[in-house]
Amino acid sequence: MARKSRIPTDMSALFNSTSGTLAQIAAKTNSLTVLSDIVRQICPDLPADVFKIANFKANAIVIEVKSAVWSQRLQFERMNICRELTQVTNNEFNQIEIKITPFRNKVPEKTVIPNAINSTISATTAAHLLKIAETAPDSLRKKLEKLAAHAKK
Repeated sequence: MARKSRIPTDMSALFNSTSGTLAQIAAKTNSLTVLSDIVRQICPDLPADVFKIANFKANAIVIEVKSAVWSQRLQFERMNICRELTQVTNNEFNQIEIKITPFRNKVPEKTVIPNAINSTISATTAAHLLKIAETAPDSLRKKLEKLAAHAKK
């Protein structure tokens, strides 16, 4: 039986290949970056977190914005963006779809339980903890006594 070569394979070839899923993802990412740069150059007053190039489909670019105000700002510059887009992409993309997604970056709020905020342990639980702390090692004993002290508050 022949021995297998132990020479490591160069994984950077995956990034540089022109076929395969990873190459398609890399090409799409690069295209989205270029398109985002076009919008930033034409509308330099737009904050970076207000818009994002969401996707491209057929011959249109989908731009998501946080509010209708920023959507209107992009509408004013639509023709300039389309013109630059057509030049850079060799007429591959020549339309823009602007979608408003106001809750794109919003993190859902956690529900707060009223009793959990000011919860204290009972006096009997504190007594049990102190009893366990008597036979516990020194570092654990300090922690148990600290925990039992919360019953006094």
